[in-house]
Amino acid sequence: MYEIIMQNLLSPVVLFFVLGLIAALFKSDLKFPTGLNEALSIFLLIAIGLKGGIELSNYTLSEVAIPVLATLLLGSILPIITLLMLKMIKLDTKNALALAATYGSVSIVTFGAAISFLDHVNLTYEGFMNAMVVLMESPAIIMSILLLKILENKNKELYPSQKVAFTSPATSLIDKEVLKETFFGKSILLLLGSLLIGLVVGERAIPVIQPLFIDLYSSILILFLLSMGLTAGQRLPEVRQHGVKLLLFGIFMPIVAGAIGVLTGHAIGLSLGGVTLMGVLAGSASYIAAPAALRTSIPEANPSIYLGLALGITFPFNLIFGIPLYYQFAQWLQIF
Repeated sequence: MYEIIMQNLLSPVVLFFVLGLIAALFKSDLKFPTGLNEALSIFLLIAIGLKGGIELSNYTLSEVAIPVLATLLLGSILPIITLLMLKMIKLDTKNALALAATYGSVSIVTFGAAISFLDHVNLTYEGFMNAMVVLMESPAIIMSILLLKILENKNKELYPSQKVAFTSPATSLIDKEVLKETFFGKSILLLLGSLLIGLVVGERAIPVIQPLFIDLYSSILILFLLSMGLTAGQRLPEVRQHGVKLLLFGIFMPIVAGAIGVLTGHAIGLSLGGVTLMGVLAGSASYIAAPAALRTSIPEANPSIYLGLALGITFPFNLIFGIPLYYQFAQWLQIF
């Protein structure tokens, strides 16, 4: 286990993240232009989506049906587990639901780092796992929003004297702006759109996309993680303001969720690499898609909690310790 962690720590991806973290903590004047951050993010979203679609085109529906269902189920259950854990530390409902969406969803960059880790240890995985990233993005966001609407309706029943505008049952549960932000926000649109394009064109697209989206993927990921290190370092003080319990949640939750993901991957018969990636999907927290949706769906939630915790605590934990830990969990299951 120690050797795996050290191997991951000494990879260029992690070291450049640490470099960004150090730069932020020591208040260096190192900065990334806003436009460059946006470009790097778009590149990674398209690259992962295209790769997932092309790989998915090699499989029949019967081959991917069970993994797809398992991924959707995992994305729907994790928010509930998150809420139960946050209830123990008595976090208010709005912030708890925001964290449920964040921790039930997935980090694209963590997944990309996990792929680099598997490549580093020469471990293969099912190609359709790239498509599971896209499928894992939305269920937790939708589940959290539905839970919020259900709780709001319940409060209206408990306090009928409060004047509220009349809305139909469908409107009370489904907000058009929320759905628009969830399904047509940058992350979901690019991931799902790239996935569908890759699925349609298949392997004949490889000669066109390989020079940019395949050959340069690892190098672009290094640049993005340097930027993420800067952002994570800037968010750390915000997270510390909310107490030790939330800090511990940011470490404990990915371990619990990652273990559930590993068990799920093992149960549906994935390879060692696939099981590891399923653990990474479950154990990571979204700081792109979920926060974008939460801005409109739960505006009362504090971004410094759900964004600061996901980016300042859980992301570096997964990058340094989590990925090797899920890999070790997967290895233990294979032994038994």
